[in-house]
Order: sequence, then structure tokens, then C-alpha cells
Amino acid sequence: MDPGFEEVVHDIHVEAPRKGLERRIAALAGRQRGVVSRRQLAAEGLGRGAIDHRLKEGRLHTLYRGVYLLGHPAPMALAREQGALLACGIAALLSHRSAALVWRLPVTPPRWVEITIVGRHRAQRSGIQLYEVPALHPRDVRRHKGLPLTAPARTLLDLAALVPKETLEQAVAEAIARHLVTASALREALGRSPRRHGAKALRELLDRPTAPAWTRSKPERLMLALVRRHRLPEPATNIQLEEWNVDFLWRDKGLVVEVDTYSFHSSPASWERDHRKQTDLEDCGLTVRRVTKRQLEEQPDSVAGRLKRWLSPASPATS
Repeated sequence: MDPGFEEVVHDIHVEAPRKGLERRIAALAGRQRGVVSRRQLAAEGLGRGAIDHRLKEGRLHTLYRGVYLLGHPAPMALAREQGALLACGIAALLSHRSAALVWRLPVTPPRWVEITIVGRHRAQRSGIQLYEVPALHPRDVRRHKGLPLTAPARTLLDLAALVPKETLEQAVAEAIARHLVTASALREALGRSPRRHGAKALRELLDRPTAPAWTRSKPERLMLALVRRHRLPEPATNIQLEEWNVDFLWRDKGLVVEVDTYSFHSSPASWERDHRKQTDLEDCGLTVRRVTKRQLEEQPDSVAGRLKRWLSPASPATS
């Protein structure tokens, strides 16, 4: 037999398993947003030396200790969260602000990925903020976008310990508006962890006489803060009336107040839309009044005085 032919046969036998290994690793990373762990690579047959060699060659890039990005150093969306879960083991869940962002709640991203570990103590890892709990009720655990994480109600309870009351209210209001949670589900979560840090803040929010207010912009938040500061009757916020969403509604007074900003009301099309909206609402027997972002910022006391007149027993139409 030709010696050259024997070398070719040998190369084929060596190359085939190698290609199979590469395909398995690529498939694994593809299921995990481009992330693999050292333990998973070892399970596929890569030894320590082979892994270190790939790191030196730039075929693997360290994300966390023992967790790597395959092929490219820039992580895709949710790769850091996926990697943090791999780094912390099967008892790990995304939680707090990291879970809130996966649920698309309005919070500021944390500096490090926030993970809750169920059970025994784990050493802290760079880039990961660990929280430990002895146990979690099954209702407090979900899987979303392929990631294990705390359920929305538990996420909001955890969030209550970390964020200002205004941020918590926004997150709760949005979660309720998007049907992620109900007030009763939040109370059930509180009942499962009544002494958890943050439980008091969430309970106080739920015990208020009005529902958590959902505001969509800074001017709307300024308006709501002004209403509360002057102890005026609290309105419903961002309520759907027929085809229109109204910023603030005092239903018993038949009063709608819209907060205008130049960027959203400066074009002819938006002017026509606002005119049709006002006409439709007035045809339904509502009084529509408008305030501007600039007035809220520069003349808040004047706005408060107008609101008091509009809400007076005589008539909200009086300006």
C-alpha cells in the first residue's frame, strides 16, 4: 500500500472526530448565547491544556472564571446573564434588577449581574452579585427567554429593597399594566416572605388607597409628584378611553389633564391628532385641560393652583 495513502487515511480518522467535537461545542454555545463553561467543555472531551490553548489562541474569551465566550469577545444580548448562571450552578436564578430587565421593567441596569442562589453558600465571583436564600417557593420561580429567574412578583419584592419608592411604583404599575402580575399575586409573594428586606416598602405601596400610578415620561412624573405634594385627589394615570390614552383622569370630576411636550406635539400631524382627541373626549362629556413640561418645571405652584380650581366642587371646567 502506498505510504502516502496510509497518511491520508490516518488524517481522515483524526480529523473526523475533531470536526465532530467542534460541531458539538458550537451547537452547545449556540443554545447558550455563545457562552460555554469549562465544565461543559471538559464533558465534551477537552482537557485543561486544550482549553488553555484555545484561550491563548483567542478561540475562547473569558467572561467569568470558568465561563467563556466562544469565538468572539463581544457578548450578545443576555450572554452575561447566561454566563453568570453557568458560573453559579444549577441552583442559580437571575433576580433583583437583572430579572427585572429580562421582564422589561423600568429599572437601571445593575453594575454586576444579580443572581439568587438557593441553598449552600457560594464564593463571590467578580462581575456577579450573589444573594442567598434557604429556599424559594415554586411560584417564585419561572423560566423566561430560556433563563431561570425569579417570577415577576418575587422580582418586585426583591427590587423593593434596592430601588427608590418612585422606581418601585413605576415597576409595579408597569408589571400590572402588562399583566405580568396582579395585586393579589404581589400580596401572596409578601405572605411567603413577610420579613424579607423590601417587604415593608412593597406593602405600603399596595396599601395605598389608589393603585400604583404608571407614568411614561419625566413630565408625567413631575405632574404626579405635584399632585401628591399639594395633597390633591389622586388621578388615574394613562387610562384608555375609547381609542385614546389619556395622561391623567379624575373620573368623578369628569376631568382629563394632558401633559404636553414640544417634541411630541410640534408637527402638523400631532396637532391634528391632539385636536381630534380633545374633540372626541369633550363629546363624551369630559373636560380636557392641558399643561406643559415647561410650566411644570418653572411654574409648579401656578399649575397646582389651576388644578385646585379645576378640581373644585363648582366645576372642573372653570379655568
